[in-house]
Amino acid sequence: MAKDEKARAKGQQVKGKIQKEAGRAVGNDRLAAKGGAKETEGQAREAKEKAKDVFKP
Repeated sequence: MAKDEKARAKGQQVKGKIQKEAGRAVGNDRLAAKGGAKETEGQAREAKEKAKDVFKP
């Protein structure tokens, strides 16, 4: 299950990065901000999963 969650987190990071860069490319600050937020959320999810691995017996 942890690998599945890590993959979802990575996917979310990639989608966010694409959205952020697309927003920057067309000059849409709102789209860029939404993409940045999505990317950050993915990074937080990944960190959570890594922390769970550290405390795994």
